[in-house]
Amino acid sequence: MAGINYGRVALGALAGGIVANACDFVINAILFVEDNERMVQRLNLNPAQVEGSMIAWAIIDFLYAFLIVWNYAAVRPRFGPGAGTAIKAGLVIWAAVTAILTGFEQMGIFTPDSFMKFMAASLVTNILVSVVGGYLYKESA
Repeated sequence: MAGINYGRVALGALAGGIVANACDFVINAILFVEDNERMVQRLNLNPAQVEGSMIAWAIIDFLYAFLIVWNYAAVRPRFGPGAGTAIKAGLVIWAAVTAILTGFEQMGIFTPDSFMKFMAASLVTNILVSVVGGYLYKESA
């Protein structure tokens, strides 16, 4: 069994991060604008600071994509190459994040309706990132 090809993990993470950022733009700037505005208002957040956090979120998307592709590379020898394995590897990461965010929803940081919409949208994003990142990952250079 060969080791993880980190160059290809990085390539998959780069492409996956681009996909994640594009999805997040659609989700946050088009689909769920009102949900975001309500959250800012309800939690008394500084709108300028929220707007300024976009660079941090862009970086987080690339880190998230890296974790997905790295996880795919780690499980690929056991489950075999392909989109199905990539999706399974991505769903593990999505489930972990969703479990943590469920705690925040229970604390009232997210409203139940917004939480469900964002988790559904993030699931679609996760699957796209998994398939793109997994497609670009190869065991050998």
